[in-house]
Parts: sequence; C-alpha cells; structure tokens
Amino acid sequence: MATALTLCGSIRTGSVNKKLQDAVDAKLAQAGVAVNSITLADFEMPIFNQDLEPDNVPEAASRLADLFRSHDIVFIATPEYNGGLPPLIVNTIAWLSRQKPSPFRHAVFGIGGVSSGRYGTIWAQSHLRDSLSKIGTLVVPTLLGVGPGASAFADDGSVADSGVTAKIDQMIKELTHFSRGGI
Repeated sequence: MATALTLCGSIRTGSVNKKLQDAVDAKLAQAGVAVNSITLADFEMPIFNQDLEPDNVPEAASRLADLFRSHDIVFIATPEYNGGLPPLIVNTIAWLSRQKPSPFRHAVFGIGGVSSGRYGTIWAQSHLRDSLSKIGTLVVPTLLGVGPGASAFADDGSVADSGVTAKIDQMIKELTHFSRGGI
C-alpha cells in the first residue's frame, strides 16, 4: 500500500490551508493510500543558521526528514504571504535540505494552497515548485490553487466548490500514478 505524508505551511487555528490538507487526506485515503497527516507545530526548529551546524542541528529536522524519506507521497499545502512562501515553509525546507541522505529524492510531491484572492497561492506555489525542483524533488504538474478561500469550503470544512474537487481529484490521480522509477 502506498503511503502519504501531508503537511500544511500554516499552524494557525482555523487555517484554510489545513482544510485543504484535510480534503487531500480524505481523497488519498479513498484512493487506498495510508495517510500520515502532520502539523509542523510538532517540529519546532530555529531559524536556519549554518553556524548551528553540525553540533546544534534541531532533532526535529532529523525526525521530519525521516518521515519524508519513509513515504511514497508528500503533499504540502502552503499559504501565500506577500506573493511568496510563508517563513514556516522556507525554514522547514532549509533545514531539511541539509539532511543526508536527501529527504526530497524518494517521494512524489504535490503542492497546493488557498489564498484570499484568486492568484496569491499560485505565486507561492510557483516559488515552492521552483525551490523544490532545485533540490531534486519530483513535483506533479497540477497546481492546486484555491481562491478565494472564504467560499471554497463549507462550514463543516468540506470542499464547497466543484472546481476545487476536480483539481484535488486530478492531483490524487497524479500522486498515485507518478513514480520516481526506483530512483
């Protein structure tokens, strides 16, 4: 059985990106994938500073890298901050990119995000795709951009927009059919 690790670049209460993570979790489970849904709040790391290496690397970076390495699929839901990535995602990637062996070269990755407007999350996802690709990550083609977030989800957290559901379905298809080819 395929395994998936999902996470969100927001740790705030009521995050619409967490709702997207939950929606992707449900669709992955329906596709027969074992889902491990985590919060980055459980992986506290100081702001990346190379002076901390090698003696003061946060234990959380090693634990999270092990999770990335041990799953077939990784899904990241990212908010958009000022047209770019939130500091939590940037810092997480910085710490993980220093772990050996690379935690980015096993799984197939999907990225998505929700923003208050129609395009903000696309800018953040473009930045995230670019960063991940430069460190050897295989990211599926679908851009799972959701906006405006205020109307994308029902009161119970379920997806309220059929267009969003179709995008999630396409991403699940890609995540469960793409492969690193044993690399």
